[in-house]
Amino acid sequence: AIILAGVMVASALLYSRMPAPGGGEARPAEAGRPADNFDILKIQKNDFILGNPAAKVVLIEYGDFQCPFCGRFYKTTEQQLKETYIKQGKAAFVWRDFAFLGEESFRAAEAAKCAGEQEKFWEYHDHIFNNQKGENEGAFADTVLKRFAKEIGLNETAFNSCLDSKKYRKAGGEQSEEGRALGVSGTPTTFVNGRVVNGAVPFSAFQKAIDEELKK
Repeated sequence: AIILAGVMVASALLYSRMPAPGGGEARPAEAGRPADNFDILKIQKNDFILGNPAAKVVLIEYGDFQCPFCGRFYKTTEQQLKETYIKQGKAAFVWRDFAFLGEESFRAAEAAKCAGEQEKFWEYHDHIFNNQKGENEGAFADTVLKRFAKEIGLNETAFNSCLDSKKYRKAGGEQSEEGRALGVSGTPTTFVNGRVVNGAVPFSAFQKAIDEELKK
């Protein structure tokens, strides 16, 4: 019943207005069911991981830094997941880009990876979400992204060089394509050991899925 309620809420809290490549709509992942292509949902060498990589449960979020529901998820459910499972070593949390809302989404994704070069991906991730201000209106313009780097104490020269080079544009695109292969069609879409949880749903929807995985 909890999962069903979460799925119902998700229909209102999943940001999706993106056509799949070729003009058709992407096939949505079916909530509560294991995803196909399960190998993609294992921790990869280039993933940014919050928590214990060896944890029994791995949560992988496909998100867009401009997505308002991703912002809501970050400020509510994600914080509860951190306190209840991630800090306890019971679960690991992975972010993967599913950028589709425009150029500022792509640049924010690249900027976070540049911060990752200085071991501050998650600090930058949090700073982005704490500064959401609408879509493609300059909130994540390059000058602002560079200011964020200064505000969290990054080496500005190294960060700016990385961002200007667009070295991570391809990597972000590849993660988005992986998401589409899994049936992701909107953000946030999170996988709990391969089980799909769509949208910025309440903590209770994740709690049931995680606790069931921990009992296995």
